Amino acid sequence: MKRVKGLILSGGTGTRLRPITYYFQKTMIPIGLKQKPLLEYVVRLLCFHGISDLAFLVNYKAEQIVNYFDDGSRFGARISYIHDAPKLGGTAGSVLNAYRQGAATTEDTLLVYYGDIVTTINLKDLLNYHSNNRALATVALASGFTVRVGLADLDKSGKIRGFVEKPKLEKPVSIGIMVLDGETLKDIERLHQEKRRLDLMKDLIPVLIEKDKPVYGYLSKAFWYDVGSTEAYEKLDHGSIDKSFAYLFK
Repeated sequence: MKRVKGLILSGGTGTRLRPITYYFQKTMIPIGLKQKPLLEYVVRLLCFHGISDLAFLVNYKAEQIVNYFDDGSRFGARISYIHDAPKLGGTAGSVLNAYRQGAATTEDTLLVYYGDIVTTINLKDLLNYHSNNRALATVALASGFTVRVGLADLDKSGKIRGFVEKPKLEKPVSIGIMVLDGETLKDIERLHQEKRRLDLMKDLIPVLIEKDKPVYGYLSKAFWYDVGSTEAYEKLDHGSIDKSFAYLFK
């Protein structure tokens, strides 16, 4: 079985979380009643499911992450730090930089985790699903996502018939976690020859689908929450977080 390498995207400036991110790296904002960094929940989840070889893809306020996690040994992990390269923008650019720095190889299975997501997803099941389908890429999905704004119902003339406040979407949405076969690193490298800034969901996944590569969706009913905006952070139920993730802190 291929080595599973965890790549955690944790370099963003967190503009949607300002002014909090003027002081914190967005993955280091405190959550739960014990006010532990969001990123600690990510690391503990990965290690709980046997993914302990981790690389943090860092940039903005990287020192906060390095000072807290060090080499990862106190969490049972092996953590390395890859600083984003100026000419490799976007999430796929960060992954490509990790490849060029030797933190990921084409022989690996890559578990890519967006660092502002907290979830109880079963990562073992996700990896098994990816392997059993012989997928090149598997995107973790969830249904029932609540839109945080009201949607207008318009008639043909543009008159508003009404609003649906914060509806739930029936179709699955990405929850910021994906599994990539190491071979996709070559695809990212090729894409970078055409475009400087590359995103995993906007650029890589559509190209793989267009080429009829085996791209799968793993639908999960697990709890997940995107803490990536000030509004979302203010509405986060810290007591519920402690209950949902108690198993990671035993």
